[in-house]
Amino acid sequence: MSIIQSYPKISPEEAVSHIFHGATVAFSGFTNAGAAKVTPRAIAARAKMLHDRKEPFKIRVLTGASSGASIDEPLALENAMSYRAPYQSGPKLRAQINSQEVEYVDMHLSHLPQTVLEGFQGKIDFAVIEATEVKRDGRVYLTTSIGASPAYLKYADRVIIEVNHYHSSRLREMTDILIMPPPPHRFPIPLHDPLTKLGCPYAVVDPNKVITVIENDEPDRVPKFDAGDERSEKIADHVVRFLLDEMLAGRIPHDFLPLQAGVGNVANGVMAAIARNPYIPPFQMFTEVFQDSLVDLMETGRLTGASTTSLTVTPEMLKRIYDNMDFFTSRIVLRPQEFSNHPGVIRRLGVISMNTALEFDIYGNVNSSHVYGTDIMNGIGGSGEFTRNAFISIFMCPSTAKGGKISAVVPMCPHIDNNEHSVQIVVTEQGLADLRGLGPMQRAEKIIEHCAHPLYRDYLWNYVKNSRVGHIRHNLDKAFELHENLMETGSMLPGLDLSQI
Repeated sequence: MSIIQSYPKISPEEAVSHIFHGATVAFSGFTNAGAAKVTPRAIAARAKMLHDRKEPFKIRVLTGASSGASIDEPLALENAMSYRAPYQSGPKLRAQINSQEVEYVDMHLSHLPQTVLEGFQGKIDFAVIEATEVKRDGRVYLTTSIGASPAYLKYADRVIIEVNHYHSSRLREMTDILIMPPPPHRFPIPLHDPLTKLGCPYAVVDPNKVITVIENDEPDRVPKFDAGDERSEKIADHVVRFLLDEMLAGRIPHDFLPLQAGVGNVANGVMAAIARNPYIPPFQMFTEVFQDSLVDLMETGRLTGASTTSLTVTPEMLKRIYDNMDFFTSRIVLRPQEFSNHPGVIRRLGVISMNTALEFDIYGNVNSSHVYGTDIMNGIGGSGEFTRNAFISIFMCPSTAKGGKISAVVPMCPHIDNNEHSVQIVVTEQGLADLRGLGPMQRAEKIIEHCAHPLYRDYLWNYVKNSRVGHIRHNLDKAFELHENLMETGSMLPGLDLSQI
């Protein structure tokens, strides 16, 4: 008898019939990497059937991070969610959150397992976890992300395992799984190198909790990011020049420090520029997502090792990894997000963090998550954990958006995810502002002159000059004037000549 046959084997439709209205369901997946695939579709179909019969059916959804195409969108399309945490993506779910149809809790990703342990997410009624294999004794070998799956397997009342034969069984050679005990019994985390392993290659589940094992053969639905444009290249050039200056000043050692990079084309472009520069030595990463651009860097020897919680790579890049596992398994470590994003480890290793912003204000406060301060885009993700504890924290974004109608540098951010006390460097294609050791007015001067687009500089300087004098100068009548203009007219400065953008 095979291992899978030793567990109950029922159809996905029968399995999800156990899931009741109001249940809390925790899914594997950190981005679309390692996300459950068959069960979310079956839950969405069940929701449609019950809604057609005028019966209520909505569930509370947890994952490791975003999982748009695999989980968020199928469930959102059938109005099957009442609650979502800790991070999300997908246009349909975003609209439901912003119209208050779905309650959304945006939170630091390393905090999630502890909130589950403490009961702040409620009782975990069901966990749906993707694996390459599950053993009779309850050992579960996860796929392309670890995320919060070990905690969900431990604390859920009932469990559905999706065994995905698409993924390489050798992923376990990368995996390092620990579950942190509750305080005051927590142990020091002896991670002194990104590639150090401390735990086991598998998660654990009580076999008696397993409802069924569902088999499939589907790739992760990880989209390809757009290629970087000219502005992204200029941002990358500014960051590389800054890092080289830091090395020359002796603040970055000549064997370099581990890097962390957020998700997206700007971050990918910066990583590629760092790798191209011959004066930056081969480096390691301590990060939360391993993206397409890093595959090339690792194969060429520029990236020598990476600690992460997910392989967020397109199917084409994942195949390259699977075809060369002898090379990659010794160079990548997959950890639970409680460890990949752990503040103490980030600080000990001296990580240089590089994340993207929607906007930042003239004093260095950063908004990564909300438009107008009200409408969620995606969430804070891991940027707060890395920014607050990094040796050097960098935020990047183009100086304008929507053809110049939006300035990324504003007088005051209407929502702040990372504040001036943690943000050290801000960069746009216009230039870079090093805010370390500067007072508020010095920060404002640096940001306006180096990062704001020239067409918005006069406005920003006039705002400062006409603000109430204090430790930080603000005009509360005008602080959000740009955002109000944008909502009313579609442009932050109506009538501005945008031909120079």
